[in-house]
Amino acid sequence: MSILNSVIKIFVGDKQQKDLKILQPIVEKVTAYETTLSSLSNDELRNKTTEFKKRIKEGTKVFNDKITALEKEAKEAEIDRQQDIFSEIDTLKNESYEASEAILHDIMPEAFAVVKETATRFVNNDEVEVTATPFDRELSSTREHVVLDGDKAFWQNSWDAAGKPVTWDMIHYNVQLIGGSVLHQGKIAEMMTGEGKTLVSTLPVYLNALTGNGVHVVTVNDYLAKRDRAWMAPMFEFHGLSTDCIDFHQPNSEERRIAYNADITYGTNNEFGFDYLRDNMASSKEDLVQRAPNYAIIDEVDSVLIDDARTPLIISGPVPQGDRHEFNELKPLVNDLVSKQNKYLIGVLAEAKKLITEGNTKDGGFLLLRVFRGIPKNKALIKFLSQEGVKQLLQKTENTYMADNNKLMPEVDEELWYVIEEKNNSIDLSDKGIAALSTNTSDEDFFVLPDLGVKIGNIDASEETTEKKAELKEKLYKDFSVKSERIHTMNQLLKAYSLFEKDVEYVVVENKVMIVDEQTGRIMDGRRYSDGLHQAIEAKENVKIEDATQTFATVTLQNYFRMYRKLSGMTGTAITEAGELWEIYKLDVVEIPTNKPLLRDDKQDFIYKTTREKYNAVIEDVVQLVNQGRPVLVGTTSVEISELLGRMLQMRKIKHNILNAKLHKREADVVAEAGNPGIVTIATNMAGRGTDIKLSDQVKDAGGLAIIGTERHDSRRVDRQLRGRAGRQGDIGSSQFYVALDDNLMRLFGSERIAKMMDRMGLKEGEVIQHSMISKSIERAQKKVEENNFGIRKRLLEYDDIMNAQREFVYLRRRHALDGDRLQIDISNMIFETCETIINQNKAAKDFQNFEFELIRFTSIASPFSEDEFNSLNEQELADKLYEVVTHSYKEKVERNALLTYPVIKNVYENEGDRYERIVVPFSDGIKTLKVVTNLKEAYETKGKSLATDFEKNITLAIIDENWKDHLRQMDDLKQSVQNASYEQKDPLLIYKFEAFELFKVTIDKINREVLSFLFKGELPNQANDQISEEQKKTRQKLNLSKADVQNTTEQAISNSRQQQSEPIETIVREQPKIGRNERVTIKNVMSGQEKVVKFKQAIPLIERGEWVLIKN
Repeated sequence: MSILNSVIKIFVGDKQQKDLKILQPIVEKVTAYETTLSSLSNDELRNKTTEFKKRIKEGTKVFNDKITALEKEAKEAEIDRQQDIFSEIDTLKNESYEASEAILHDIMPEAFAVVKETATRFVNNDEVEVTATPFDRELSSTREHVVLDGDKAFWQNSWDAAGKPVTWDMIHYNVQLIGGSVLHQGKIAEMMTGEGKTLVSTLPVYLNALTGNGVHVVTVNDYLAKRDRAWMAPMFEFHGLSTDCIDFHQPNSEERRIAYNADITYGTNNEFGFDYLRDNMASSKEDLVQRAPNYAIIDEVDSVLIDDARTPLIISGPVPQGDRHEFNELKPLVNDLVSKQNKYLIGVLAEAKKLITEGNTKDGGFLLLRVFRGIPKNKALIKFLSQEGVKQLLQKTENTYMADNNKLMPEVDEELWYVIEEKNNSIDLSDKGIAALSTNTSDEDFFVLPDLGVKIGNIDASEETTEKKAELKEKLYKDFSVKSERIHTMNQLLKAYSLFEKDVEYVVVENKVMIVDEQTGRIMDGRRYSDGLHQAIEAKENVKIEDATQTFATVTLQNYFRMYRKLSGMTGTAITEAGELWEIYKLDVVEIPTNKPLLRDDKQDFIYKTTREKYNAVIEDVVQLVNQGRPVLVGTTSVEISELLGRMLQMRKIKHNILNAKLHKREADVVAEAGNPGIVTIATNMAGRGTDIKLSDQVKDAGGLAIIGTERHDSRRVDRQLRGRAGRQGDIGSSQFYVALDDNLMRLFGSERIAKMMDRMGLKEGEVIQHSMISKSIERAQKKVEENNFGIRKRLLEYDDIMNAQREFVYLRRRHALDGDRLQIDISNMIFETCETIINQNKAAKDFQNFEFELIRFTSIASPFSEDEFNSLNEQELADKLYEVVTHSYKEKVERNALLTYPVIKNVYENEGDRYERIVVPFSDGIKTLKVVTNLKEAYETKGKSLATDFEKNITLAIIDENWKDHLRQMDDLKQSVQNASYEQKDPLLIYKFEAFELFKVTIDKINREVLSFLFKGELPNQANDQISEEQKKTRQKLNLSKADVQNTTEQAISNSRQQQSEPIETIVREQPKIGRNERVTIKNVMSGQEKVVKFKQAIPLIERGEWVLIKN
């Protein structure tokens, strides 16, 4: 492959060199400005920012003026003209953005030079004197490093960075200027660990903040967000640019809204995503915190956009009967099944060993494959496969039985109760397994799904009455639903028992199952496996099984970050995933050269036959390195291995620290000691991304930090992150990986040639081979895993893209309702679509009577044409005519409502206007009552028209939210149920796409009809002052915020987590003075209109939930 790459480079050229050739002139242009800028005074340097802003404003003025004029025209325009106006506004906004980007490109070298000169002055001066601006005076009240003296402000070069005092000592290198340019262009800058990515980000952040449209700097945890903001803020604030961090403030708070309105906003990826969801659950514009996404720089971009790409952020709440499940009931059955299979296959393995030893490789290989298909993680099997020639025999036998699309594989699986496909992380019950389970339950059909098509056909063909047929069908559907859920629960329990190991994939802490991140080894607090898998593991570990929840709002990080106009990122390890980043996000990866040559010695891998030999060699290497006075970082892939090595070092009396998911609270102390001479640190991948190990001169003289990897990770990025801890900024160091043939990576995807080579060489126990060819073969195995993982992610994202298209449509309509500007267009579209639907449905059936009934039901008006006209005119003519009549009727209705409500509004405003600012007005369609919140003064000044608009907003929002939650629940159920299609040899994804489209079509039609029905029928119950009350805030409902950890293509369903507060706005009505707790009062249900008399203390919880209102006492 390397020869092929060399040939390609000769003809096509090296991408890195071509990228750098294009970017190198940036450095020269920035350098050309340095002399001019260095001669400027501090005030003149700061004025450069004002000049840049003025240039951008002038360049976009023509577009912004047109937008302002069009927005003014839209307020008075007719509906058809409004549609054209808003389309034109959207076009102008895009043109304005492109114009500002062109200006930013032109001023980029000078702007970078301004930032570099600012950094230089902070390095060379203890304080920088400038003429005080209003912004300086504002900052001086909260920033100790900004000191005022008359009309002067003194900016000190030392400040507090998230609790740590820092003195500015950094000036941008030339390679960092290149990195800044890459980030500004909306690409990914791959920079080696220790090359100052945080400093690089100041360049594009400053440049893009000049537009005033906002820049988001995204980090993977809140510590980094708060630290980076505090560390870098003076660079921006010196030039009058405001900064903030959303993680400092509570969700839905005024402070968080202010943070988003800052020029530069820092925060974690999760909080940015959750705020997007909260905004799309808001009930008024005042509740919104985010503005339109403009430009984001993502730190550790590969972690966010690759590892977490398929992780849905979920806001959920309780679901009725969420504690109902069959995990506890089915667990004994699964436990018995797993025990049977293990016991049987251990005997089969012994028989296979005997046959192979006797030379009967055909029958022995057959039995060995059966064992591998049933218990692939069995330690005895793994050890046997490391013996000479055994792995090759297994691979040869597997290839034979996989031929012709697994034609002969059923012979292998015949005696198994279930089959494990370890590569795909999947498990399937066999017929024997289903029969065994059914026997244990005394019901042979306990796990057998009924054939719906055949059964329904039999019911329809029977001579039963229509009512009886309906009853039989209902019973059949219920049986199918129960058994479908049961099979799903059984599969998840089998996965929990067979594929998920305690202290490897998860740990149990304080009676809770906590997931361990495979990339970092850290506990992922608040994250749960989705689709019932986490509940299955909880059942397996005998801890409390958490209740199921209902999704209220959800989005994946992939789809959230694709909403930004421009996206860029930085990391030390992205080049291995460059193909995926380009295909999904259209993000190009550019490798940035190091400032100093890399001195780390990356040695070729040591290959051993068994893990026992490998670990013994690791311990011997550690002892030698400690004797040399070098610190050693030993990287492991699991908690279990780190503790095993710890025990082995203890036996050799070697001082060491262990850092893993169980001991994560000691992380800061362990990392602080890790660079000391002779200190051994054993860590899972926690010691990779973001860990800075400082070395003394004594350590550097001894050879620097030694990295020892005890296993190759599935992903090359994780190995590169571990290696990156050594050799930072020109430091000396070394890295060495140890590999065994029975490691997970080698066992699943290792090259057959390595095993053959070791057998031919006749290697004895403890002997090792080391060669570049072997290391490259291991990297090829890693590429196979990466390709496999990409395939899983890509298929899962296909599911999410369907959901995302629906989400964008609903959230856009919801935002139109909140803003109000385009709501009239949406209502007109609802009217037309509904008219078209009822015309098409009834015209095809030639059912004029049903058409009249449906028209009256949702508009309360009679048919505008006769039955003869209905039959003679075509669908389009009928729809157009009906639309005109219904629209005219609706306009009259709005005007009539304004006239009817105005006297009441007028009376309240003139008599009690000094007491109320926002009021609650109840509207009813005769069935249910919804409360509309409006501004009293505005309603009075517009003679009730603003109340009519607020009525439209509130009704639209309430009905969209109610139906969207139902739709999400249906989509969750659909995603789970379509997986059963695989049993019918059908593609679940295709069925999911079709069914999701049909579900969404029904949901939108239902929303349209319900909104229009309420708008046409909604009335103020009676024109009396006591119907109107003051808006009051109440305690917000607690909702769950969680990240679901997805394990396969079916799993993005409801997840649960520790509870945090979400803050939907609700109101209560209180018209009476304080009432005694035992006084009897009359309350009314806001939805049903039911009234009842209760004691006030009994009424309080009902009123607080917003379900009932107090009407008199």
